[in-house]
Amino acid sequence: MNLRLHHFILWAAFVALMFLMPQFVGNGTLRTMIFACYLAIFAISWDILSGRTGYISFGHPFLVGIGAYTTAILTRRYGFPVEASIPIAVLVTMVGGLIVLLPALRIKGSYFALVTLAVMELMYQLVPVVRPDLTGGTRGISRLPALTRGAENGYYLAVGLMLVIALMAWLLMRTRLGTALWAIGMNEESVRGSGLSTTRLKSFAFLVSAAVAGLGCAFYAHYLGTITPRAFFDINVLFQIIVAVLIGGAGTILGPIIGAFFMVFLLEWLRPFLPGQERFFVYGAIALLIYMYQPKGIMAIIDSGIAWARGART
Repeated sequence: MNLRLHHFILWAAFVALMFLMPQFVGNGTLRTMIFACYLAIFAISWDILSGRTGYISFGHPFLVGIGAYTTAILTRRYGFPVEASIPIAVLVTMVGGLIVLLPALRIKGSYFALVTLAVMELMYQLVPVVRPDLTGGTRGISRLPALTRGAENGYYLAVGLMLVIALMAWLLMRTRLGTALWAIGMNEESVRGSGLSTTRLKSFAFLVSAAVAGLGCAFYAHYLGTITPRAFFDINVLFQIIVAVLIGGAGTILGPIIGAFFMVFLLEWLRPFLPGQERFFVYGAIALLIYMYQPKGIMAIIDSGIAWARGART
């Protein structure tokens, strides 16, 4: 069997395991897996732009936060139904990202990363003080309407949303557009020399990334039932998203999902031993070891294992 068929079998096993999980674990584990699913969605979103084009964005929490606050304000302050607020949140995320972050795509390298980081920090400082009657200030907005009731229903909703987004992202990256985005990450000057508009391609990647982030955070906000600036704009959110991608394998679809689940469950496993922030040091050390051993992440380790098994069998 070739590597592609092995990946298909891996995907099928993963999907089957996800949908059977509520039969074997309790509600506490399901809630942990729900958080892992939404983190995986944010990681896929970041990977569409940064993992493909090589433009490392430190402003992704801005996209996540603006979508969450949009649906929260519409439902709690203006009485919009959730079914209408979520599409609007996705649209606002895309438009807001275009206005604020798209001009930064003309900047290369570390300058792009610094500009996006500055935007995220600016939003973190502004949200609590600008129109606190709408944003709730530092307390945020609570009592958001729920989409489902119960841990099991919330789990199936999160898993279904994650898998649909992963499938759409996989199909997109199989097209010529996806190949062009890969090429930008490898050699942008060559892509520009071939007659393609790299600005349009990067803008397209950014729009898709923003749409996925907006959709994921809108659902996540209604799952949590409350939002605060720290929960969405904080630097820890950025850290979790990027590390999930790097651990799992940037430039893949399954890699960010694996990285998100690995990170969430490792932190939960360490909680009884290190209940404070110390467990992040242990987690960071483990993540560093994985990255040093295989910079392409867990997906590359899995591929190497498959190749070794094929060679041993031959």
